[in-house]
Amino acid sequence: MEPVDLFIIGGGVNGCGIARDAAGRGLTVTLAEMGDLASATSSASTKLYHGGLRYLEYYEFRLVREALIERETLLRAMPHISWPMRFVLPVHKGMRPAWLIRLGLFIYDHLGGRNILPGTRTLDLRRDAAGRPLKPSLTRAFEYSDCWVEDSRLVVLNARDAQARGATILTRARVISARRTADLWEVTVDRDGQRQTHTARALVNAGGPWVSQIITGTLGINSTEGVRLVRGSHIVTKKLFDHDRCYFFQGADGRIIFAIPYEGDFTLIGTTDKDHTAAPSDARCTEEEQDYLCAFASEYFARPVTRADIVWTYSGVRPLYDDGAKSATAATRDYVLSLDQGGAPLLSVFGGKITTHRRLAEHALEKLVPFFPKAKGAWTAGVALPGGDFPVRGFDALVAGLARDYPFLTPFHARRLARAYGTEARAILGSATALSDLGHDFGATLTEVEIRWLMAKEYARTAEDVVWRRSKLGLRLSVAEIAALDQWMQQEARA
Repeated sequence: MEPVDLFIIGGGVNGCGIARDAAGRGLTVTLAEMGDLASATSSASTKLYHGGLRYLEYYEFRLVREALIERETLLRAMPHISWPMRFVLPVHKGMRPAWLIRLGLFIYDHLGGRNILPGTRTLDLRRDAAGRPLKPSLTRAFEYSDCWVEDSRLVVLNARDAQARGATILTRARVISARRTADLWEVTVDRDGQRQTHTARALVNAGGPWVSQIITGTLGINSTEGVRLVRGSHIVTKKLFDHDRCYFFQGADGRIIFAIPYEGDFTLIGTTDKDHTAAPSDARCTEEEQDYLCAFASEYFARPVTRADIVWTYSGVRPLYDDGAKSATAATRDYVLSLDQGGAPLLSVFGGKITTHRRLAEHALEKLVPFFPKAKGAWTAGVALPGGDFPVRGFDALVAGLARDYPFLTPFHARRLARAYGTEARAILGSATALSDLGHDFGATLTEVEIRWLMAKEYARTAEDVVWRRSKLGLRLSVAEIAALDQWMQQEARA
């Protein structure tokens, strides 16, 4: 097997972003992910890409500025899986004073520049619809802009684009060991019980929460660099309010949480910040965290939020660079790229945010291209991800076109397909003229033609891949329906 230029360990947003960038520069790339793409941290975010308003308090101005600039770059590249949202930040007595909030929002509006997103405005909650679900004592708020992103779909689309540009994407492929031999890396991979050996001129460790474990265990290298594992847990409740804006709530403990309209009929509340000492794969939203989020939200909502409102929880581990901060909340959200040149180059990625994944990939390639003088220059800014080749304000027209040309689709079905696949929705639907043309109906608008697309094009192997990462239809499907889908997928894979 010929050596590739880059072998990347980790199929989260950073690994797939680096694979896409490198493949587009003409480098040969292989990426190995031990589970499904985005199966850890990258599918357990708060689903926002934002500048990080609260990071201004920790003087993370470079990170915030880079993230603010990226918001609009990303909006243009993926208008199907991302969209602008307005955030309502109520002024609460005993919390940060109104003047300080307004100053922070002024900096936030101007630090990175805005062309698409509207700026901050002041709300009278006694008259604005955003005030109706809140306690009457909350009378004033500020409203500002940030953006939503379908996090796990972002990862899959980066991987697909990398593959379209020549990269090899291996899922369910665990890297057992990697060692330097002369001027190459020799990488041993276990994929579905079969061992494979790959060679590469450079190795990228984008293992997320496992990055330190990979360095010391898989690679056998001594290192003092590490990550601080911080668990972020979320709850999803029945719909708590009717408008389409989000809430940004401040807590007496200095933390903040969001309450966000979610999947049409639900509300997403999160996140926590807890140091995590167990294995990253063991992250769960504990009963204590559920109670904390319910109590936090109940400080603002007129009707208390209780555990009875929760329909689903999820939790992920953020691999923050260990900068010695005393609290998980204060730990830096910035990323660090560490280059080891003790032989064939090794680049390890510590930290990072979904918002800055594209810039992180550019910075990673800046460190690697000196070893590959024939590599092309940076190219990803403004280049659409698969399905995102339509105007940033063209989503409603896309949905209307699907509804017109496929009149058998319900409004929910048409909108869901447009959100997930953008312009590629038509490739999935093909020449169908009736719902029956889409094959077996698995429930909640999930049909056979879509599942076949996900298996053939998007690396889906199990029902869990489909209903919790390629979509969130697990919120609408029964346990029996999910089991039936999984059985069908396994039979098709063996056929």
